[in-house]
Amino acid sequence: MQQYQQFLQHILENGTKKEDRTGTGTISVFGYQMRFDLNEGFPLVTTKKLHLKSIVYELLWFIAGDTNIQYLCKNGCNIWNDWPFAKYQKSAEYQNETMKEFAAKIAYDDDFAKKYGELGPVYGYQWRHWPDGNGGEIDQLTNLFIT
Repeated sequence: MQQYQQFLQHILENGTKKEDRTGTGTISVFGYQMRFDLNEGFPLVTTKKLHLKSIVYELLWFIAGDTNIQYLCKNGCNIWNDWPFAKYQKSAEYQNETMKEFAAKIAYDDDFAKKYGELGPVYGYQWRHWPDGNGGEIDQLTNLFIT
């Protein structure tokens, strides 16, 4: 915890103020590194209650390189639903469904999921399909431990 508090102090003293889409703003620094001995525990510091199940399913989704929220919805992980739901709300097919009804439809209707559950090249896709500059792709996870 002390290392994290030192990091926060560094941000306050050396950070650059930036505006963001919420109007709240942020203070950021570039390239700060912290290292932790995982034998002493996982360094998860937050003021929010965390839903471990969602963290696990999201990580598995990233590792798979998936870009459609259907897998997440099937497993009760709804953290990526906002953007697809907003897209659906603007469509002619929208019939005042709630976010929960939307997620259920994504989970169990393959055609609907293909049409409205796609996010594009989000993190996991980029991990698995990074452009190599020559028209091909690099699977960064496959190459992670190859030196």
